[in-house]
Amino acid sequence: MVPHSSSPSGEKRLLCTAWARSSYQDSTVSSNTRGMNYASTSSFVSRSTIVRRLYRRYFRTCNDACRVRISEATPVKIFHLRRQPTSDHSGKTEMESMIRTMKHVHRFLVLAMVLLCGSYLKAQHTKEPVDFVSPNIGGIGQLLTATIPYVQYPHGMARLAPVTTPGITDRYLADKIYGFPAGAAMLMASVGDKSVHPEDYASDFDHDFETSTPYYYAADLQSWNITAELTAIRQAAFYRFTFPATDHAHLVLSMKDHAELNVIGNNAVEGSEKIVGPVGELSGNAGETREYFYAEFSRPFASYSTWQGSDLASVAKRSGDDLGFVTDTNTKSGEKIEVRIGISYISMEQAHRNLQREIPGWNFDQVKADTRSVWNKALGAVDVQGGSEKQRTIFYTALYRSLGRMTDITEDGKYFSGYDHAVHNAEGHDFYIDDGLWDTYRSLHPLQMLLDANQQQDMIRSYLRMYEQSGWLPSFPSVAGDQEVMIGHHAASLIADAYAKGYRDFDLNLAYAAMRKNATEATMLPWRRGPLTSLDKTYFEKGFFPALAKDEAETEPQVTGERRQAVSVTLENAYDDWCVAQLAKALGKQSDEAYFTRLAHNYQVVFNRDIGFMAPKSADGQWVADFDPKLGGGQGARAYFTEVDSWIYTFNVQHDVAGLIQLMGGRDSFNKKLDQLFVEQYGTSKFHFLDQFPDATGLVGLYAQGNEPSFHIPYLYDFSGQPWKTQRRVRQLMDIWYGDGPLGIPGDDDGGATSSWYVLSALGFYPVCPGSPEYEIGSPIFAKSVIRLGNGKTFNVIANHVSDRNKYIQSAQLNGKTLKKAWFEHADISNGGTLILEMTDKPNLEWGSAPEDAPPSMSNPSE
Repeated sequence: MVPHSSSPSGEKRLLCTAWARSSYQDSTVSSNTRGMNYASTSSFVSRSTIVRRLYRRYFRTCNDACRVRISEATPVKIFHLRRQPTSDHSGKTEMESMIRTMKHVHRFLVLAMVLLCGSYLKAQHTKEPVDFVSPNIGGIGQLLTATIPYVQYPHGMARLAPVTTPGITDRYLADKIYGFPAGAAMLMASVGDKSVHPEDYASDFDHDFETSTPYYYAADLQSWNITAELTAIRQAAFYRFTFPATDHAHLVLSMKDHAELNVIGNNAVEGSEKIVGPVGELSGNAGETREYFYAEFSRPFASYSTWQGSDLASVAKRSGDDLGFVTDTNTKSGEKIEVRIGISYISMEQAHRNLQREIPGWNFDQVKADTRSVWNKALGAVDVQGGSEKQRTIFYTALYRSLGRMTDITEDGKYFSGYDHAVHNAEGHDFYIDDGLWDTYRSLHPLQMLLDANQQQDMIRSYLRMYEQSGWLPSFPSVAGDQEVMIGHHAASLIADAYAKGYRDFDLNLAYAAMRKNATEATMLPWRRGPLTSLDKTYFEKGFFPALAKDEAETEPQVTGERRQAVSVTLENAYDDWCVAQLAKALGKQSDEAYFTRLAHNYQVVFNRDIGFMAPKSADGQWVADFDPKLGGGQGARAYFTEVDSWIYTFNVQHDVAGLIQLMGGRDSFNKKLDQLFVEQYGTSKFHFLDQFPDATGLVGLYAQGNEPSFHIPYLYDFSGQPWKTQRRVRQLMDIWYGDGPLGIPGDDDGGATSSWYVLSALGFYPVCPGSPEYEIGSPIFAKSVIRLGNGKTFNVIANHVSDRNKYIQSAQLNGKTLKKAWFEHADISNGGTLILEMTDKPNLEWGSAPEDAPPSMSNPSE
């Protein structure tokens, strides 16, 4: 017996379901009632009884104002039919009378169901991929950075989100909106007194009065009783503000450093501002990059003022720091004022052209609808069936976040490069910037490669153009130049992965020259770019990047506050060197192939067999004394590792898992160590551990789902004969550390990197080693996933009987053939294909477990 306090929405859903099942055909007591059998009548009565009871239960929970009760008399009479017909005074049987009554009541029930359930059923049948996206997922960071609910085109230049209270890094908890992006400026609306301080225009807001989607954002600016709306296209933004009745309505543009501002006539403003690296210092870049904007207003200015510092006056042109522009006009209640803004990295004139091309008129709703359509098409590249509403929300939000970067900055067939500070012809290939390869090479770029390989090849072409223009292959390219951030030369991975998967529409010889130069001439120091140092030479000569010995003072002036990160530098560059070796092999450069393959084995040099961990060595080749694999290395373990400890980096040999297994003593020892990773505790309080390792969020034992070096580790069981443990762990990580609320991201999303892991894992596979054209199989959460590849083909993943409990693979077929191994090649799906997995609630300890069925590695190459 369900209590009367059951959720009305739940009752409504059940009621709709019961009505749908009690279809009109079932209940149609045919006109030929004399031939009706009683079994059929009994069946209908049973279903109708369910409907009647659900009606009564549902309406009992509704408010008195909307309470409807079904007559007790008629249903009792209907549902207690006599088996033996008797005649009434008109000569008709009681059964016939009851049948007529039943038909009338059923028509009433159908009508009531339509009215009651129509909106619910319509929503269920018309929900499109973009409707599942919830941009506020992750708006509260686990410890560090929260996500931003961007409105933009996929890979678009115009990336819009409310600018919230400075200093509140958990954006979802911010109390005020300070403004909205307007290219180089910040745009805000207010009423009341004018000010030269942007914070005076800030407004309270409430997420309960907010709409956030990939294509549209709206919020009530509650301090001013203004509704703000925005949408975006590739290189332009469109705002709409609805004002109250006031004599002093304001639209405000504010700018910070090295800015220019110019008022044009009575309805436009243009300006620009110098750009610096958004993440880190720019590498060897003496030139200047500027962002330009051109803003048009739907209503001419009644009056305006501009400011510089504290000087507020009716001056049309300003330049310098702390600039602003403010209008002052009267508005009627509900009056709308719109602002269209074109942006450019080329010039203010180009910003104006971009605006005219992309938003030629004042039709806000049309631009909003167009951007919605673009997102539906982009997200529709993956169609998932099954799973829960929550899982689809997490999935499509993660896919949306995976399609934001890199950024296409091609404008009318041209682009500005911050690598030589010149404007270039794009020559038919778009130019992309805004990447962080340490984060994105692992899963974001491989996912994008699946969905649009041509676009990925243009991204590689962009990297090669940056190399030609600057002399180095960047790792964290921004519009203003490469940023000195993180470690590794992971452009080698991006290029090698495309080549291995058959995508080669770029200059391969130029790509190899760029990869080789970075590998042999660029420093490996963390958060540095430039030529080799004495520390780099140790890597080439002795096979490891040297750490400081215990109590040794720093001797290399190029080392930053990020310290040496010596073991991580060795491991990640060994992987990059393997990537270079793959292209050397493809080009027939045998001596280079041998040289870089030798360097790819450098991971073995930093494995300490005595303790069973990757460990630091000082320049003399000795192990650093008193090394603690769990807590050694200071803040973030940065003396030896990158943001996490040796428990995670010991498994960071993506290119040679087979070799790592041998190094650890074989499969049993490897699996025991890998098992322990997921249950090992902190060696101190959790508080102190996270204080030392704030990037290591999303913990399961010492495994950290919130940081990229962990991403491939759950899939390593596929290499060690226990793929069922991969299936269990991947499901656990998706279930625990990804959600549909503000805390729904396990750590920094890093431009979609953390989200892309979820997308691939939810589909059921993951690339452990980009540069090698294999995908390791995990455990999908959807009954069917249709992946539309960039070439027009589709790859289907079908998981029969999948459920929360049915996470284990009993058997598999790929393209109609039995699949006994827990991996497949890109070539198996690149022209379309189907992977069928039979899922159960018990692990199959045999499937994919044979040594010969392990995925290939450097020490165990495929035939």
